[in-house]
Amino acid sequence: MKLLEGKTAIITGASRGIGRGIAEVFAQHGANVAFTYSSSVEAANELEKELNALGIKAKGYKSNAADFDESKQLAEDVLEEFGSIDILVNNAGITKDNLLMRMAEEDFDKVIEVNLKSIFNMTKAVQRTMLKQRKGSIINMSSVVGVKGNAGQSNYAASKAGMIGFSKSMALELGSRNIRTNVVAPGFIETEMTGKLDEETVKQWRKAIPLQRGGSPEDIANTCVFLASDMSAYITGQVINVDGGMLT
Repeated sequence: MKLLEGKTAIITGASRGIGRGIAEVFAQHGANVAFTYSSSVEAANELEKELNALGIKAKGYKSNAADFDESKQLAEDVLEEFGSIDILVNNAGITKDNLLMRMAEEDFDKVIEVNLKSIFNMTKAVQRTMLKQRKGSIINMSSVVGVKGNAGQSNYAASKAGMIGFSKSMALELGSRNIRTNVVAPGFIETEMTGKLDEETVKQWRKAIPLQRGGSPEDIANTCVFLASDMSAYITGQVINVDGGMLT
């Protein structure tokens, strides 16, 4: 059963990692996928080809979600190309970790701009279309760090916690038009980024998780499919921790 048949999704930051996983699973569920990337042209072209081979329509856009005008332009281009925007997954994000005493001002500003300002930009960009359609699902990718904080990640934690507050406000603002806004808070997800950590560190992480393993991009993607589909039609303003019990 294809849960997203005929729906169009915008997924930001989808050329690798969690974003790529979401794009693949959405396409398998019948969604047409417009995705953005910042610099990995090759990976984006490869993903576009892979998704189109699944019999849906997919297109990659080089677009910076942290830029207000580029976000507006992206939404216009996607609407023209695909005819509707039913789902927005705000996934683009960066880290610039450091203890506060060593954190440069630009490292704070950049993380807030890319992780948090982009949510404002993209939600505003798709809002008019979703209001006209009187339906839509917005899914914002936060983190367990946004829920509980983490030493050495004050900028990242602030951006991801801010995302939760913004999402809850959108749930209240847009709910009467049948536009739902929810948050996914991933825990330790094993991607090419975590692949750079040494094996011992990863083992320690896994041991501290009740399910005794890291998550996969697919674990996050499956949660997003649920939130994007009509199966979650009465769910808005929620934060779903996908963390193997880490925050239990």
